[in-house]
Amino acid sequence: MEQNLGRILVIDDNEDVLFSAKMLLRKYATEVVMEKNPKKIPFLVSNNEFDIILLDMNFSHDITSGQEGFYWLKEILKYDPSAVVVMITAYGDVEMAVRALKEGATDFVLKPWQNEKLLATLTSASKLRRSYQEVNQLKEVNKNLTAELNSTQQPIIEGKSPAMRNLFSIIDKVARTDADILLLGENGTGKEVIARTIHQRSSRADKVFVSVDMGAITETLFESELFGHKKGAFTDAKEDRIGRIEAANGGTLFLDEIGNLSPALQAKLLTVLQRREVIRVGTNKPIPVNVRLICATNMPLKEMVQRHEFRQDLLYRINTVEIHLPPLRERLEDIPLFAEHFLAIYGQKYKQPIKRLSEAALAKLRRYNWPGNVRELQHVLERACIMSDNRELQPDDFFFLQESAPSETQTSAAEAISLDEIERDAVQRALQKHEGNISKAAKELGLSRGALYRRLEKYAL
Repeated sequence: MEQNLGRILVIDDNEDVLFSAKMLLRKYATEVVMEKNPKKIPFLVSNNEFDIILLDMNFSHDITSGQEGFYWLKEILKYDPSAVVVMITAYGDVEMAVRALKEGATDFVLKPWQNEKLLATLTSASKLRRSYQEVNQLKEVNKNLTAELNSTQQPIIEGKSPAMRNLFSIIDKVARTDADILLLGENGTGKEVIARTIHQRSSRADKVFVSVDMGAITETLFESELFGHKKGAFTDAKEDRIGRIEAANGGTLFLDEIGNLSPALQAKLLTVLQRREVIRVGTNKPIPVNVRLICATNMPLKEMVQRHEFRQDLLYRINTVEIHLPPLRERLEDIPLFAEHFLAIYGQKYKQPIKRLSEAALAKLRRYNWPGNVRELQHVLERACIMSDNRELQPDDFFFLQESAPSETQTSAAEAISLDEIERDAVQRALQKHEGNISKAAKELGLSRGALYRRLEKYAL
């Protein structure tokens, strides 16, 4: 046997058993620690790390019932829940050994043991211990990656406007719950940032946040991407793969642009959300999932329900709490906060002194309607940071913005047409600038490729 069994602790009040175990195992283990007195178990386990623990079922105070063995098994697992404990028992104690397995033991060996069988049992136990360690390492890596993602995610700016104060009052109430949330708002209002903020303020903050752009997933790959697949389930399925929903197990699942799903895909998603289990493509085995669901869209789902374009039962399922994100034109007083935040980011990113807005430049930004909302503001400020040589940004640094009076209440039909024209022009300019390259144009506009394709279709470009 080539495998090293690591550090082994043997606990038995029979000195002959201890001696035999040490003689056999010392060739295969890094260290073999022997102990007659089970009362020393708490000290040994809390101050040392053992790969395998061999524990007798009965000691001198209770040589037949096995109760001492159950008691010390629980004590070991209390100190180290991932401990690998192999029980030592006599032939007549097999039923008790089976009970010990149910209570957390890894395996059992009969005494007097056969050396080959004992070594085979301990080899399997050693592999299990390494598996536990690898799982714990993966959990820790995932925790660190999640913390890193959360720390690098642009912090949300709560804002001073009444609309934003009201928004964050709602967020504080719902974040502590596991209620499913539907975020509604125009493109660029920061729906994913809000979703991450809810996750960070929830009881699942130390778990994973998985974001899925539903508009970017093709119908043929939908089940594979969301539910996972088994190797060989289809032509390109070269290995087993978990889906996005299963990957979010224990954490938060964010489904962006959910209004883009076809009726057939809506039905499949609804089944998973109702049962809270997924079935990978190519299998029949349901896998339970525990996720906090947050969905987002800029589409009028209630109107789509009336037109039979969106399932009413799915809408009920995803909007336990409905949160409306206000457009930037309705919270212009928050522009200075956003500007300060983004200018600091781009000063650091481009290794230049942090720029600031002049009063005249700020006034110009406030006169703009912002059809692209906060995302558009972010890109406008980044462009100005790159192009301007001045520490203080002036109105001329934003020459490409067409000023218009902001709406005092909701946008009228005529204004909506105007905003569509602005968006259409912006898409045309981006496409011309990048010679029809969709990826580059989408990046400049702050859109996903799928979102840009939808606008091309909308404006017949």
